[in-house]
Amino acid sequence: MSAAEDESAERDALRARYVAFAENEARGVSPLYERLARAVAASEPLLRFVSSLPPAKRQPNLLFAAVRYLYGTPDDGPHLADLVARHPDPIRALMLARGTQTNEPGRCAVLLPALAGLPQPLALLEVGASAGLCLLPDWYGYRYGSRQVAPRHTALYPGPVFPCEANAATPIPRVVPEIVWRAGLDLNPIDLADPEEVAWLETLVWPGNSGREQRLRATMRIAREHPPRLTRGDLLADLPALAAQAPRDATLVIFHSAVLAYVTPEIRARFAETVRALNAVWISNEASSVLPEVAARLAVPPPAGRFLLAIDGEPVALTAPHGQAIEWLHRRES
Repeated sequence: MSAAEDESAERDALRARYVAFAENEARGVSPLYERLARAVAASEPLLRFVSSLPPAKRQPNLLFAAVRYLYGTPDDGPHLADLVARHPDPIRALMLARGTQTNEPGRCAVLLPALAGLPQPLALLEVGASAGLCLLPDWYGYRYGSRQVAPRHTALYPGPVFPCEANAATPIPRVVPEIVWRAGLDLNPIDLADPEEVAWLETLVWPGNSGREQRLRATMRIAREHPPRLTRGDLLADLPALAAQAPRDATLVIFHSAVLAYVTPEIRARFAETVRALNAVWISNEASSVLPEVAARLAVPPPAGRFLLAIDGEPVALTAPHGQAIEWLHRRES
C-alpha cells in the first residue's frame, strides 16, 4: 500500500470514529457535540488537522474541549472549522498538553451497587483517578428512579445527588458502603487548588449537560474539604506498592472507569495480570471493546454506547458512560 493509500485509510478510520462518537456517545446526551462530530467527519480540513496529532490525541471530546477552553463553545460545524483554521497551533498545543481526565463523579452511581455487595469495610484504590472525585462515593447521594440513597457523611456544603436509571434487577443498596481507606493513582493528578486545572475539568463537561456541571462543582467542593490521597504514578509500575498500603482488615477494591482505552492492548493485558496477582477485588467500567475477554463472557454483544461493568472479570451490568443509567445483568451471589 502506498503512502497516499495509507493516509486515505487513516483518514477514513478517523472519519468513522467521529461518526461513531456522534451516533453512539453524543446522540441524546449533547446535541451540539453530535453536530460537531458529524461536521468533523464531513470536513477534509478538520480531518487533516486531527490526523496530524498523535493517535492518542485524536478523541472528539479532547478536540472540542480544547477549542471551548481557548475560544468558547463553537456555535456549529462551520464555526468550529473557522476556529481551527485560524488558531491551529494553540489548539494543537493544548491537545498535546492535556487529556480527557473527565473524572465524571456521576459514575459512582453505577459503581455503588457493585461496591455495596462486597464485604465491608472497603479500601478503595482508583487507577486513573484524575482529581479523585470517584474516590468519595460515600459523600454523595443517589437517586434511582423513586429510590434514594443518602450519603454516609454530611459535608460542609450540600453534596450532589446523582440521578441514575436502573433496571429492576439492579441491587440498589439501602445505604452506601463503609470506606475506611482510599487512594488514587494517576500519571498527572489534577490539583483542585489550581484554577486552570479546575477550569479544564469543567470544560470537559459536554454542552447541554448543566446538571452534570453543577454536580461536578459540588463534588469538587467536597473533595477540597476532604481531599483523597492522590499518588502520581504508573498503573503498572506503581500499583502494587500503593495497594500494599491498604489496611489488611478491609476489602481492597481496585477500580477504574473509562481509563484503559487510553493505553495499548498490551498494557491492558499486563494491567489485568497485575491486578489479578493482588489480593483485591477488581471492578472495571470500560467500553466493551477495551477488555474483549470480559465482553466475550456475555451471551450477546453489548449495545453501542454502553460501558461494561465487571467484577473480577465477570460482567455484571451495562452502564451509560457518564453514570446516568445501569442495567444489571444478573444478581451477584453474596
